[in-house]
Amino acid sequence: MVHSVIADVTQRIIDRSAPLRGPHLERMEQAKSKGPARGHLSCSGQAHAYAGAGEDQQAMATGTAGNLGIVTAYNDMLSAHQPFERYPELIRQAIRVAGGTAQVAGGVPAMCDGVTQGEAGMELSLFSRDVIALATGVALSHNTYDAAVFLGVCDKIVPGLVIGAQAFGHLPAVFLPAGPMTSGLPNDEKAKVRQKFAAGEVGREELMKAEMAAYHGPGTCTFYGTANTNQMLMEFMGLHLPGSSFVNPNTPLRDALTEEGARRALSLSALGNHYTPVCQILDERAFVNGIVGLMATGGSTNLLIHLIAMARAGGIVLDWHDFSEISAVVPLVARVYPNGLADVNHFHAAGGLGFTIGTLLDDGLLHPDTLTVAGQGLHRYTQEPKLIDGELAWQDGAGHSLNEKIVRPASDPFQPTGGLSRLTGNLGTGVMKVSAVAPEHQVVEAPVRVFHDQDDVKAAFKAGEFTDDVIVVVRFQGPKANGMPELHSLTPILSILQGRGQKVALVTDGRMSGASGKVPAAIHVCPEALDGGAIARLCDGDVLRVDAVKGELEILTPGVLDRASATTDLSANQHGVGRDLFGAFRNAVGSADAGASIFGA
Repeated sequence: MVHSVIADVTQRIIDRSAPLRGPHLERMEQAKSKGPARGHLSCSGQAHAYAGAGEDQQAMATGTAGNLGIVTAYNDMLSAHQPFERYPELIRQAIRVAGGTAQVAGGVPAMCDGVTQGEAGMELSLFSRDVIALATGVALSHNTYDAAVFLGVCDKIVPGLVIGAQAFGHLPAVFLPAGPMTSGLPNDEKAKVRQKFAAGEVGREELMKAEMAAYHGPGTCTFYGTANTNQMLMEFMGLHLPGSSFVNPNTPLRDALTEEGARRALSLSALGNHYTPVCQILDERAFVNGIVGLMATGGSTNLLIHLIAMARAGGIVLDWHDFSEISAVVPLVARVYPNGLADVNHFHAAGGLGFTIGTLLDDGLLHPDTLTVAGQGLHRYTQEPKLIDGELAWQDGAGHSLNEKIVRPASDPFQPTGGLSRLTGNLGTGVMKVSAVAPEHQVVEAPVRVFHDQDDVKAAFKAGEFTDDVIVVVRFQGPKANGMPELHSLTPILSILQGRGQKVALVTDGRMSGASGKVPAAIHVCPEALDGGAIARLCDGDVLRVDAVKGELEILTPGVLDRASATTDLSANQHGVGRDLFGAFRNAVGSADAGASIFGA
């Protein structure tokens, strides 16, 4: 039986969404009834579509074979996406054997937040999600496909692909991951070197050596940031094959899962007997299951924005209150760096997502009867894939944790509530990732230092200006101001202050990396400074209270709300490194609590 709070939140979402969800499903039904248009194309149009298909050309021209569209985020600058270079040929070969055809429908951009962190390019990062959605729409607009597979892993890429896929929600959609890189230098050791570098205790040569030892090969970074949170969500929401998220790249099992995922996508098309469009999989229950997974695993704060935007693309309306209520009843059952010392490979070996889903199902914290690409019911996702005599098969998992320092049963969790907290008060509304924040750091009351640029924070630190308890406020970092960049490059210096025994917190209308967490950070503050939010009225010395236990974000200094809002010159954020092209996005984007999207902003 589903927990009463989970059931109540789900029903509230269904009721709230009805005015948008109904018309969306009607549009998808109309699109299904028309079917792929390739049979209705002119001979010239069909010839254009099939001209590059090589040996598949004749099969496509007869119109009898199912045609699979591949939307890929491949590039070989992004380690997580480099393995996708091989996928199209694997997929084409697998589909030929199954009697169908497959084509790369189009590519979408994929940027690495690890490269752009602290740089101007980070101001394009959040907007790249909506660019990816738009590019997905272009890729599938030829309307010559019976189903689609989506190749993406990292921060904005999976949310953008999901948004785009729902514009074609009448098609089946299977997401094919690449898997994490093998374990290298432990993440906590890498973090210590970063802190030593920020403190001037080691040089760039030692820092570079540590970074290269941590990020050493193809695959997803091994910490539990946004990329790996995306992979968790695709399983909880039924868009991956069971157990496929954290299988390492370029292994026989990884290739077998890729081939089976492609075959599965085409088998779910309207040409067969098991038609399962993505609009049926991604219903309100699936999104609630995704939120439960986010809370239970202490996932990335970025998904508090992305899930709202992803849901809205399917006519489903989520808000941060939904997340907060679910977090209050969902226990934290996983500790993966930065919430613990284990990386995602260790998590996977200890039981991983199969055990996590199983224990949450046992406690009634997930909807068990959702539709997935593996069929009806989330129980399939308690199983794990194996290669047995060269054949792919699924077997029941161990049914218990193989390392309770990494993953635990819901009946005996690391903490009784979820990994994320909603904060409200006279400063506005924000969120905090609390799963990695020690209890003694979850409440901070201190004077503020106000900055309009993260580089100014770093300069103040180098000048020795942070000697007492402090709440660092970095404002004019919201989506309308400059694209809401992540401020993860501040983590080492704030960690140093905290390590000295100072009470310290960050408050910002910007974002933090999904890998952040040990320093309390009230982020995504709404309304943002550019919209005249209370954060724009703060001055140095004002006292704030950031309380993750009670969920409070309060200005304690009297009279602050009576001040005029501060202004700042944002012209430097509008040019260079591609920012010139995104003025329309900055002007059209909605607030963070509405998904920070240009769609329906």
